Amino acid sequence: MKGRTGAIYLVMCTLAITAAVVCADLKKGYYTPARLGSLQQAATGDFSPDSIYQVSAYPVPALDLAVGDGRQDVQIYCNTCHSLRYITMQPPLPAATWESEVNKMNKTYGANVPEDTTRKITAYLQAHYTPETRKE
Repeated sequence: MKGRTGAIYLVMCTLAITAAVVCADLKKGYYTPARLGSLQQAATGDFSPDSIYQVSAYPVPALDLAVGDGRQDVQIYCNTCHSLRYITMQPPLPAATWESEVNKMNKTYGANVPEDTTRKITAYLQAHYTPETRKE
């Protein structure tokens, strides 16, 4: 019973503090009917018309999949649904697990990879990303 009473007291105190803060903001004029439902943006900076502004591309680290037969198929089909980083960030998986994962992508997630390409992708992953074959 003490725990329940303490929890109720804590909730009531939180509600009272929240109400006090909202009332204080209302009195300061932060909330007015004209501003309800709108987001206030910070003022933009003063840009001079003769300046040159440039934004560089966001850096994307290079991802090097192991070279081998099936690499291009992995890049085409696997990259459709998720980043290829999912492959390289996995711990080395046993060959049977890679086969299960590729089948799951097809059957459960609907990857729609042709059967011969599925075998090629599985063979590629088994050849390069198992505990016995992974090179770091």
